[in-house]
Amino acid sequence: MKSNKKIQHLFLSLVVLVGFSSLAQDISVHDPVIIKQKDTYYLYCTGRGISVFSSKDLKNWKKEPAIFKEKPVWADSVAADFKNHIWAPDISFHNNTYYLYYSVSAFGKNTSAIGVVTNVTLNANDPNYEWVDHGIVVQSYPNRDEWNAIDSNLIIDENNTPWLSFGSFWDGIKMVKLNSDLLSIAQPEEWYAIAKRKNTPLSGGSSAIEAPFIFKKNGFYYLFTSWDLCCKGKDSTYKIAVGRATSVTGPYVDRDGNLLSQGGGTILAKGDENFFGVGHNSAYTFDGVDYLVYHGYDAKQNGKSVLVIKELKWDADFWPYL
Repeated sequence: MKSNKKIQHLFLSLVVLVGFSSLAQDISVHDPVIIKQKDTYYLYCTGRGISVFSSKDLKNWKKEPAIFKEKPVWADSVAADFKNHIWAPDISFHNNTYYLYYSVSAFGKNTSAIGVVTNVTLNANDPNYEWVDHGIVVQSYPNRDEWNAIDSNLIIDENNTPWLSFGSFWDGIKMVKLNSDLLSIAQPEEWYAIAKRKNTPLSGGSSAIEAPFIFKKNGFYYLFTSWDLCCKGKDSTYKIAVGRATSVTGPYVDRDGNLLSQGGGTILAKGDENFFGVGHNSAYTFDGVDYLVYHGYDAKQNGKSVLVIKELKWDADFWPYL
C-alpha cells in the first residue's frame, strides 16, 4: 500500500514537472512579456491599446483592460493616422514603479518611436491604478537613421546603470544609455551596436533580426533576438537566437565564438511539427525557475499565433536550452 502511494506521488510529481517544462496556452498573442505582482502574473502583448492578461498559475489567463483606451496623444506625429495598435511592450519594476515601454510604428518602415508609461500597481481594481504616459524616449526617422526604434527592452547593469536595447531589421540591434529616471536618454549620449545580420559574413545578406531581450544569469548577459519572418501564419520562418557577453554593452558572441555584431547567433528555438515559427521572446525567473516566453505559429490551428512558456535550462557551459 505504501509503495502504491509512493508511485502515485512520483507520478503526480512528474506531471507537475512536465506541466512546468512547457506551458502552451490557447490565447492569441504576439510579443508577450510577463511580470509578477504578489500572487498574480500579468502578461502584456501587442494589440489595440496594448493587450493585457492576468493569471495565478501561468496557465489560465483572464483578459484585463487595455493600457491605452485612446491612442497616445503623440502617436500621429510619428505614424500618421495611427490606429492604436501598439507593438512590443516591455515591462519591469524599478524605483517602486512599473515601467512599460512600447512601440508606435508603421509596418515595414522605420517611422517609429518608443514611448514609456508608468504605474504604481498592475491591479486594475486598485484605487491607485493609473497609467501615466511620459511620451517618446527614442525615435527613428527615415532618411536619417539606419535603425528602427521598436522592440525595446530595459536592462539594469551591475553598476545600476539603465540601458535600452531595441531594433528591427535595418542595421540591427542598438543600445543606448538612459537617465536614472528611466524616461529619457542620458547625456552625453552613449550608443552601441550589439547585433546585426545585414551585410555580414554569417548572415547571407539577410537583415532579418529584431526583438532583443537581455537576461542576466551565470555571470553573463544573454542577448536573445528573433530571426527571419514573423506574422505570416503558416508561412512564418521565425526563430530565436542567443549570444552572451560579460559586459552589458558587449561584445556578444555565440556558442562558436562568432560575434553577434557580425551576424553570429546560436539558434535556441525554431519551427517544428508543432509550430511553423517561434519568436519574440522574453526571459524571467519566477520562484526559482527560469522561463522563456514567446509566441508560436500553431501548426494545429493553421498558423494562429499563441502563447508559449517553456522552462529555460542551462548546460555545463552555461548555455541555455529548452
